[in-house]
Amino acid sequence: MVEPLIPARPARAAGGTLYSETYADVYHAAAGGPGQARHVFLAGNGLPERWRNRARFVILETGFGTGLNFLSTWAAWQADPDACRYLHYLAVEKHPFSADDLARIHAGWPELAGLAARMRAAWPSLVPGYHRLDLDGGRLRLTLMFGDAESCLKRLRAEVDAFYLDGFAPPRNPAMWSDPVLRRLGRLAAPDATLATWCVAGPVREALSRSGFELEKRPGYAGKREMLTGRLEAGHAPAGNPRPAAEVRHVLVIGAGLAGCASAYSLARRGWRVSLLERHAEPAREASGNLAGIVRPLLSLDDNIASRFTRAAFLHALRTWRGFGAEGMAPRWDACGVLQIARDAAHAAHQHEVVAGHAYPADYVRFLDRAEAADRVSWPVAEGGWLFPGGGWAHPPSVCAANLEAGGERISRLFGTHVARLERRDGLWHALDPAGRELACAPVAILAGGAWTADLAQAAGLPLRRVRGQVSHIPAHHLPPFHLALCRDGYATPAPDGLVCAGASYHFDDEPEPRPEDDLGNLARLELILPGGTAGLNALSLGGRVGFRAVPPDRLPLVGPLPDNSAGSPDRDTHLASLPRQEGLFALLGLASRGLVWAQLAGELLASQLEGEPQPLESDLVAALDPARFMLRRLRRGNPRRPGG
Repeated sequence: MVEPLIPARPARAAGGTLYSETYADVYHAAAGGPGQARHVFLAGNGLPERWRNRARFVILETGFGTGLNFLSTWAAWQADPDACRYLHYLAVEKHPFSADDLARIHAGWPELAGLAARMRAAWPSLVPGYHRLDLDGGRLRLTLMFGDAESCLKRLRAEVDAFYLDGFAPPRNPAMWSDPVLRRLGRLAAPDATLATWCVAGPVREALSRSGFELEKRPGYAGKREMLTGRLEAGHAPAGNPRPAAEVRHVLVIGAGLAGCASAYSLARRGWRVSLLERHAEPAREASGNLAGIVRPLLSLDDNIASRFTRAAFLHALRTWRGFGAEGMAPRWDACGVLQIARDAAHAAHQHEVVAGHAYPADYVRFLDRAEAADRVSWPVAEGGWLFPGGGWAHPPSVCAANLEAGGERISRLFGTHVARLERRDGLWHALDPAGRELACAPVAILAGGAWTADLAQAAGLPLRRVRGQVSHIPAHHLPPFHLALCRDGYATPAPDGLVCAGASYHFDDEPEPRPEDDLGNLARLELILPGGTAGLNALSLGGRVGFRAVPPDRLPLVGPLPDNSAGSPDRDTHLASLPRQEGLFALLGLASRGLVWAQLAGELLASQLEGEPQPLESDLVAALDPARFMLRRLRRGNPRRPGG
């Protein structure tokens, strides 16, 4: 069982200072607050001077706590007319506060009230993993890493310009100041990186020196006599952290479904010019064109790769869509809740064990017994199940439209243009139509065309299967009324436009028209969800829609630079990062039936890779999504050339 995330509980020391019962220590000194943050962490790192007139600046804090240092930094950055264009703030926190507790704490700093309210409005559910929050129109990106410091930092890929070391005192929280954690700082440091901390303990100084920092003691704040600053020694090389993929920020995105539109949005908001090519006259005409789809996370007892990625993607998608809504570009979606009904009694017991074992917060998931589930559905159900209160349904074409609208004029929409071939010439990717005429060219290209991308030679070795899925449309008045999205072996959405969407079939053929036998299968799955609810329905009278999904063998998407299968045979002992890649060619493919949940974060990951930014996911998740993973598996089996899983 994975260790659950335990939230912080606010308490007060005798003098009223915020206190941690877990670590028997205060969050800041009695004379602390914004003044301490400015003196120790900003001034100690030479800020705001060091971030001025830079395109991007990256800060890492080792103990986020109440967010005081972050809010003070945000205020200074916002007030500086010469501040960097983009500010990344990365922060580790093993025991985060709830948003309600933060509101009570933040009341003590009225000068930061406006920024604190904006931070809390984006505050994530208290579940493990990385959470990227976009603030100030996307110019400020706060990446919260909820979990143990050593584990979180080990999986971080970034080049950090300034470190804020602000954990509890070493005797109280030795893990935060351990050799592995402090060594990792040196590996994450950008050239000329600096650090600052109130802690001057000898073992901490020795560990930081071994990590490559030249240290200096300076006068501390208020009653504290000393503090510590440091600068990375000259000649210290960063350990293979992200680098930009191209100097000219122009990209071809091939495919205008959920994957392509999310990629276009994430890059356009970073200042890239995007040429979005789509063979249809409109976006979202393939699998992304369904009337409605389910939006929910995955759970597992061992919190496996698929569960962790889907959790992060689910929460990121909801934050992004709410942000679209705040800017007047809301997609059609409804956080009505999702009930995932257990298959049988044994599965219900397993569901209960997963929720209890991980101690998930109620705003993320609850287990309902059979009676509670039936009460929520207003209809008898066979078993209890997981209730995801923040989940629901969404209209995929409107999600695509919201991404494109938010991307603005930087996205050129080249629709009705079929890319039959890609060629690399003169440092550019050239997209050609079936007659060989050039449609567009750019230094970077992203393949995001779903099930049809395998027709391009550069994707021929990718193990994607084209899977036919048929969704049935059922007039709502033929079914019992329900207001949750429902899942079991199939799914059913509440009725957008008066039609319940029930699905979906799963076949390996290319028939584009709906088939009555697939509607019959969808009705059978719906009957398992709403026993007795489909009585009198005739499969021959239903409408529906067929879409084709691209499904990898491991059921995880392909996000990142594409491998080069023609570059010779790498050694069997090679690593993922050293595999040959096709220059300037990336993919966002294989979203299977989870495009609504996965696409938004996958697009953010791809944009971060192209920009050389800190990545929004742990490195093991990034590796699990890497398109070259199949090449690596073939190498380790001793067959480097054979495509497939």
